[in-house]
Amino acid sequence: MSVAYYVRLEQGHGQNVSTAVLDAISGALRLNAAERAHLSHLVKPKAKRSRGAGRPQQVRPALQQLLDAMEGIPAYVAGRRLDVIGWNRMACALLGDYAAMPPEQRNVAWQVFLDPASRDFYVDWERKAADIVSYLRLDAGCHPDDPKLASLIGELSVKSEEFRQLWATHDVQDKGFGVKRLHHSLVGPLTLSYETLRLPADPDQQLVVYHAEPGSTSAESLRLLGSWAAEGPAERAPVSKDTVEREDSRG
Repeated sequence: MSVAYYVRLEQGHGQNVSTAVLDAISGALRLNAAERAHLSHLVKPKAKRSRGAGRPQQVRPALQQLLDAMEGIPAYVAGRRLDVIGWNRMACALLGDYAAMPPEQRNVAWQVFLDPASRDFYVDWERKAADIVSYLRLDAGCHPDDPKLASLIGELSVKSEEFRQLWATHDVQDKGFGVKRLHHSLVGPLTLSYETLRLPADPDQQLVVYHAEPGSTSAESLRLLGSWAAEGPAERAPVSKDTVEREDSRG
């Protein structure tokens, strides 16, 4: 492969490039699975990926019923751009009352970068911020013509120096599971595992579920938080006074 041909690919003129060539480039650059997918989306964009990208997403009624049935387990559904489009009572108790948030703030990236309280809520805020930006970069490759995504990235770039720096790295990542260390305003430190399950019927939606190790201090704290939530509206976890509240990961 000539240097000129590779430069053409980087400039987005690779619509006719073969899968074998992309695989060879991915191998030479030692790209992971998310990076390979991102390269494919950039080189061979498909109009159908972005068709309707700006339309509101909705959670199926049966899926919302499943969320509501998950007593004691914080769970929510994230759509494109990391918009939070469905949640249960425990998710509100842990992450903030989504129903009370303005729609534009009901977004994981917005909360992480523009709600000051998130820096206290996420013990590893820098890692969380990097993960969020890497996922948004991946989403941008799938939906390059999404006006709402462009608006979100523009707002974050203008209002957050950290976001601008991370966005400039062009990292991509798609984390499906992991561990989060949190500091909740009511129950204190929490160490929770999370699983991100992409929905086969709508790959642009993913179910995010948090859980604690059985018998751990975090499990007891989560149980206590759940009992308070069952009694009435819980105090919003990491919310700043002037905004509405906070939210958590895609993880």
